Amino acid sequence: MILPLVLGACVFLVAASKKESAPAGAEKKITAALPGEAYAKPKKERKVLVFSRTVGFRHKSIATGKIALAEMGKKTGAFDVVISDELENFEPGKIDEFDAILFLSTTQNVFKGAKDEKVLQDSLMKFVKGGKGFVGIHAATDTFYNWAEYGEMINGYFDGHPWRAGTQVHIKVEDGKKDHPLVAMFEGEPLEFKEEIYQHKDPYDSSKVDMLLRLDPEKSEKVKGLKRKDNDYGVAWARTWGEGRVFYCSLGHNHDMFWHPKVLRHYLAGIQWALGDYEVEISH
Repeated sequence: MILPLVLGACVFLVAASKKESAPAGAEKKITAALPGEAYAKPKKERKVLVFSRTVGFRHKSIATGKIALAEMGKKTGAFDVVISDELENFEPGKIDEFDAILFLSTTQNVFKGAKDEKVLQDSLMKFVKGGKGFVGIHAATDTFYNWAEYGEMINGYFDGHPWRAGTQVHIKVEDGKKDHPLVAMFEGEPLEFKEEIYQHKDPYDSSKVDMLLRLDPEKSEKVKGLKRKDNDYGVAWARTWGEGRVFYCSLGHNHDMFWHPKVLRHYLAGIQWALGDYEVEISH
């Protein structure tokens, strides 16, 4: 059973059998941390589908992320949000109602159970390549291992998280990107907090994207299980895909990422760029 819930301009379609909730006080913290205005005035009314279906692990922070994204759109006026895990939203024609698709900590084959998974895959790829936006948060790279083109689009697959939820990490703005509009909110200063950070495997290639944030393993808490000899642990990046735009950020495991003021501004900038409203030069 699917129950509609309307919050301002944001429409939630929630499965009644799945009760998820953010920590007590989360909404108040999120509201206080959100930016007060958009980075760019929308060229038209924008609609973003927030999709969080999981076939594998399901993050508790998904509930918090839904609130943050819905309130972000509402407070800044940058976009309206539809929160739904219904696969029909990816059907040809139906998907065109949206300006961007946002995968919020999805896991594994999230089109499993569809009448024809290939139809939905083709529909999503056509949507992005045709000029729309795709945004991935945290476990979006732990998704669609059976679909190579998705892995190429998002630039790699999850290959473990040596830095776990309680690990202190040091995340730096990519060299030469201090003034890049998608990370300018960090003012060139590193992020230091406890958060689960991924390492990625093929087709991960930081030279094929505009790398924005990267973990520094030397300045982060020492951990085991590192697999990359090149020490290349990208955290956030952007790229074009056909005529469309793809933004990914691996932050979002811990609830407090969704009320971290600078992280929220980073999300907003990336989403507005993916929507085509925040005009930022991307070299890839």
